[in-house]
Amino acid sequence: MILGRVVGTVVSTRKEPKIAGIKFLLVEKIDPETMEGKGDFLVAMDSVGAGPGEVVFYVAGSSSRMTAVTEGKPADATITAIVDAIEIEGTLVYQKDKI
Repeated sequence: MILGRVVGTVVSTRKEPKIAGIKFLLVEKIDPETMEGKGDFLVAMDSVGAGPGEVVFYVAGSSSRMTAVTEGKPADATITAIVDAIEIEGTLVYQKDKI
């Protein structure tokens, strides 16, 4: 799993019918120590109801097609979890309710 922050949404009105109704989010990889963006972006299908500003885990490649939302779909990146907290060596570096 890869750590990222949802920085936006992506809208597509014309698409493969198999992916109709799936929400697409723009995700930026982040450094867990600094919580800063790395300038590396991708579009991911949302399987958990994430929204802008949230820190998430996403998976890429064949793993992205293993959720209830994306099974059998042409997915290459899928958000699979919304992060509540990150602790590194006993120090809390991120907590969702204290953004």
